Amino acid sequence: MDRLIYTAMSGASQVMEQQATVAENLANANTPGFRAALNTFRAVPLLGEGLPTRAFVVDSTAGTDFTPGAFQATGRELDVAINGAGWLTVQGADGKEAFTRAGGLQVSSTGALLTSTGLTVVGLSGPITFPPTTQITIAKDGTISTIPDGSSPNAITTIGNLKLVNPPADQLERGADGLFRMKDGSVVPADPTTEIASGNLEGSNVSTVKALVDMISLSRKFDMQMKMLTTADNDAKQASSIMSITA
Repeated sequence: MDRLIYTAMSGASQVMEQQATVAENLANANTPGFRAALNTFRAVPLLGEGLPTRAFVVDSTAGTDFTPGAFQATGRELDVAINGAGWLTVQGADGKEAFTRAGGLQVSSTGALLTSTGLTVVGLSGPITFPPTTQITIAKDGTISTIPDGSSPNAITTIGNLKLVNPPADQLERGADGLFRMKDGSVVPADPTTEIASGNLEGSNVSTVKALVDMISLSRKFDMQMKMLTTADNDAKQASSIMSITA
């Protein structure tokens, strides 16, 4: 009887964890560059005295859906979307290198190039800064050029290059801040083949329809686990009643 309780109890707990993951995906359905998290169930034997006859249900995070999102044309020069595989390099809150697909960039009051959330964008030579009152253009290879306001179009100055990288997807892990990093903490070299589309933003790759269906499915799974616990409780009461009668 307790084997059923272990399975139902751990199953209900992990279904709630999966619901939290799906809820996070839904909440970021309109977040530029967001990558949906994937989950799966697996069984883990409960080790202890005697034979391993009981098992826990565990929610195993299978990884991330790296399918590209749809592009949305904005016409804004500081909006960039990665064409195909690849990442923009930024400086995380811990000061270390991290990666994102959210290409809505901005220039701070001090001239620093930042993401929409205020993270410093990393170039091939470090952080990128701009002189005041300039027009900014970003080429498909990540080259950033400026033209001072009021100057002729041929007065172009190259400021730097975005650091575009393309590490293997199986070596990346998502942090609590939503940024991706190398599992071993290594620094990734720039990838010259990665290109961007200026004037575009990449949308989230979350399918709202699939996420809603998953929420309904998980809700029914949770109800099933709770019914199993109720059944186990009723069976235990009936068994105790029979034992007391026979005694």
